[in-house]
Amino acid sequence: MTQPIRIGIVGYGNLGRGVEAAIAQNPDLELVAIFTRRAPESLQVHNKQVKVLHVDAAEQYRDKIDVMILCGGSASDLPVQSPRFAAHFNIVNSFDTHAKIPEHFQAVDEAAKAGGTTAAISIGWDPGLFSLNRMLAEAVLPEGSEYTFWGRGVSQGHSEAVRRIKGVKYAVQYTIPVPEAIERVRKGENPQLTAREKHRRECYVVAEAGADLEKIAEEIKTMPDYFADYDTEVNFISEEEFKQQHSQMPHGGFVIRSGRTGWQKENQQMIEFSLKLESNPEFTSSVLVAFARAVYRLNREGQIGAKTIFDIPLGYLSSRSAAELRRDLL
Repeated sequence: MTQPIRIGIVGYGNLGRGVEAAIAQNPDLELVAIFTRRAPESLQVHNKQVKVLHVDAAEQYRDKIDVMILCGGSASDLPVQSPRFAAHFNIVNSFDTHAKIPEHFQAVDEAAKAGGTTAAISIGWDPGLFSLNRMLAEAVLPEGSEYTFWGRGVSQGHSEAVRRIKGVKYAVQYTIPVPEAIERVRKGENPQLTAREKHRRECYVVAEAGADLEKIAEEIKTMPDYFADYDTEVNFISEEEFKQQHSQMPHGGFVIRSGRTGWQKENQQMIEFSLKLESNPEFTSSVLVAFARAVYRLNREGQIGAKTIFDIPLGYLSSRSAAELRRDLL
């Protein structure tokens, strides 16, 4: 029997817990250890047989882990952790600050090539599966317009960015598509839409006692890459209300491309890909786990350096052989 692919997890928040659950659904994967910045004994992990260690002990497991899945946040964790771990391990991360992906790719690529490892970055559903569908639709319909709508749902990256603001105790951010914009796109109008016209953002914040609420709200609304280009509503609520009404993490969205074909461009064509998720982190975790399998295979072939979803053969995500995929799914 083939030995399972050995996985490590760095970070045990919502994403890390989701990765632990997803690994359990894949018999060809084995969770070896969970690494945390917290006191290891403070973590209540599901699988009691798995080692829980401080993150500083990770390098001791270089020969015991095939792929490390990084489950930190994009604001400050992944920019530091990804190059650090890529120097020693094959990695997968879900870095989702779109505007900073090129520089993140370069930093990770240099570290991975120096270490002889393979590193898949920005893996999730957006960036990730939505990115792949945008590329595919554009290739099929080169003359057309592409639209991505997110929500309504909780954005983990945006929520984390709000939580890092001084004076914020708890926070969640909902991304909400503007219905009129979606309707115009589905009608084939091909409108030119700004970020503000496509989405709005709602934040629910529990502030620390004595915090300056006006300052927190202003810092949220003017945050570059996250909120500055959107109509953003900030609501301050009690901790009790937060836990009762904002503890779930749904999300989803649409990628739509509208284009025309034919000599006279007489035929309207539309491609739409959608997701409806009851748990954003659990779904993202499932994507990360599938790509861990692909990263392992790429590294065994000698393909080192940073990779994005555009660089990875889709067949490498599956636990099935190429012959099985041709027989059953093609």
